[in-house]
Amino acid sequence: MHNQLDLWNKLNEKDTLQEVQQYIKNVIEIRGFSNQRIEKTMLLLLEEVGELAKSIRKSATDMGIDNNKVNHYDTVESEVADVFIVLCSVCNKLDIDLYKALKEKEQENIVRVWRKENN
Repeated sequence: MHNQLDLWNKLNEKDTLQEVQQYIKNVIEIRGFSNQRIEKTMLLLLEEVGELAKSIRKSATDMGIDNNKVNHYDTVESEVADVFIVLCSVCNKLDIDLYKALKEKEQENIVRVWRKENN
């Protein structure tokens, strides 16, 4: 089996979504989380979404934050990546091809009528 660094070195911007999803499946196996129950993975996804929200609040709003914890918040980019990694893990556990699911959902969304919000 490859190690994480070998897999990471092979990852590039021309990879398909399926290839990225497979990369994440492989590194999750290497890290020892492939047998984690879906409920725990889903809770982790919710936690990561919460961390993303905190990061956005810290960097993109005028809402107050605890200055004693300001260094505990990661960047928005890092938190988006965490959410994506765990989302791919959820998909892998449920045998969902994320690209196929995206295409099918967007096919539905194309015919919907969207009402724009006044900001």
